[in-house]
Amino acid sequence: MNFPLKTPKQIEIMREGGLILANIMGEMLNMVKPGVKLIDIDKLADDLIVKAGGEASFKKVRDYQWATCININEGVVHGIPNEYQIRDGDVVSIDIGILYKGFNTDMSWSVVAGTSNNSKQRFLHAGEETLSLAIAASKDGNRIGDISKVIENNLKKYGYRPVKELTGHGVGEELHEEPMIPGVLRQEIGKTPLLQEGMTLALEIIYAEGNPAIVLTDDNWTIETEDRSLAGLFEKTIVVRKGNPLVLT
Repeated sequence: MNFPLKTPKQIEIMREGGLILANIMGEMLNMVKPGVKLIDIDKLADDLIVKAGGEASFKKVRDYQWATCININEGVVHGIPNEYQIRDGDVVSIDIGILYKGFNTDMSWSVVAGTSNNSKQRFLHAGEETLSLAIAASKDGNRIGDISKVIENNLKKYGYRPVKELTGHGVGEELHEEPMIPGVLRQEIGKTPLLQEGMTLALEIIYAEGNPAIVLTDDNWTIETEDRSLAGLFEKTIVVRKGNPLVLT
């Protein structure tokens, strides 16, 4: 199967958009404090995207009206940024994408609002570390299965488990492109897609502290852990190269 490969010029555009997105993420994470409403974080993101000359990628998803997805504690993905006021100790996961000069970049990050504890810090450290290892595995000549194996094994080392149903993905002119990048190894590595220089990937670490089974809530968007255990989300957009991958966000 042939996957979209980006030209150096296209990668430079995505690098520019990715830097904008990373800076916006930083601004949003600075807002994550007890008492702050999720909708206010979303408004900041939307305003900053427009000011930078981009468009909110998520607003181009059918029937979705927000620039971000924000999840709290057991929320895994696709949480609607509503009037909820962040509470001390909440795990807050922010997911955002920008369409800039015709190309999308995508990223997510999870933090604790206010007072944390060793258990939550360990949980989030595992996700951040796993993302770093997944990025390192995303080299020309490796395969998607190499990334999946790293994600699954490193999370299990900490006693956590990836959510099987949700994956990372290719990204570029479309927000979601092939290939899909599972957090678990579903088949022999040699049968998974080959990574090639010029592939742009949104690597996602989507995992749970407890049972990784998930449910869709009544708003028909938010996905939560069925047992209501903590969920974490870490994502960066990268480009595959012959040497070390280049992080775009």
